[in-house]
Amino acid sequence: MRPGSAGTTTVEVDRHGRRLREYVSVAGTHNNCAGGITPWGTWLTCEETEQRAGGRYLKDHGYVFEVDPHDRSANTDPVPLTFLGRYSHEAVAVDPYTHSIYLTEDASGPNGLYFRWTPPPGFRAGKGALRALARRPDGGTAGSLAAMRCLRGDAHVADLSEATTPGTRYRVQWVEVPDRDARTVSVRKQFTDAEVTRSRKLEGAWWGDGGAYFVASYARHDDGSAHEHDGQVWFYDPRRQTVTLKTIFGVNTDPEADNGTYDGPDNITVSPYGGVILAEDGAGVSHLVGVTEQGRAYPLARNELNDSEFTGPTFSADGRTLFANIQSPGYVFAITGPWGRPGNGHR
Repeated sequence: MRPGSAGTTTVEVDRHGRRLREYVSVAGTHNNCAGGITPWGTWLTCEETEQRAGGRYLKDHGYVFEVDPHDRSANTDPVPLTFLGRYSHEAVAVDPYTHSIYLTEDASGPNGLYFRWTPPPGFRAGKGALRALARRPDGGTAGSLAAMRCLRGDAHVADLSEATTPGTRYRVQWVEVPDRDARTVSVRKQFTDAEVTRSRKLEGAWWGDGGAYFVASYARHDDGSAHEHDGQVWFYDPRRQTVTLKTIFGVNTDPEADNGTYDGPDNITVSPYGGVILAEDGAGVSHLVGVTEQGRAYPLARNELNDSEFTGPTFSADGRTLFANIQSPGYVFAITGPWGRPGNGHR
């Protein structure tokens, strides 16, 4: 048996985007995916798996880990944040005020769920606080982990693909997860379809504009979805306890053509210049796609190298540089603009 063969790499750059150093910051994990930033300057990296110990693996996988880009010693003993559940994690968004954590699940059979973790009373957020909480004797059940249930009036919404029009808004309830470590049954299988709202391919997440953005990459009838689409962007408003469809991509019938149609949005970041930036992970041509505050999509960059997906768009703290990657062969880009507020569908 062996530890997981995945991990994270930290790249440190100067204010002009020039690389200063690069090092492995977490190792021994399995199938790391998007994750997300914390308000205290660390990164939460997500394992997109439900792999159990046994066979080739020494430990259970399917957890979230915290990475500190400024303190290498803090990463030498990775601690699974078990209170966030064990399932196919994709991405996270952290509320900087309440420190609740919102999480997407990329899974099928049945389709995945959208989760909220609420800290326990007295929790004081900051560097190392999540790891310290996980190390407590009750760390695996610290706080509350719940799955989203959407309502249209009093009617239950079984799947997010039911929404086909931007501006569609649902009321949200949160349903407690019975066994967040999934000792015998996967978390998403612990609920009936009448108890929660599911979605195929829940992907990127990002906090901005006072709430949590998250992405549903696509939906098809044969995966159990009510309606077909090639991407949705949702916004959860914690104050109103509602979720709103911001934009939707119709089914792209010709993904090889670069004609202003897109499919398979995955990672997301909120732009300091307005709107969001999506990394396209569909068929055919791959782009970084901007979406204006009015919900109109426009191309920001195109992969001219191969047909691999863009990943991990994120702006530097000063908003001058957009970092992004091509997944294979693993290129990292620093994009310096010039930047400005996009119009309704135009750069």
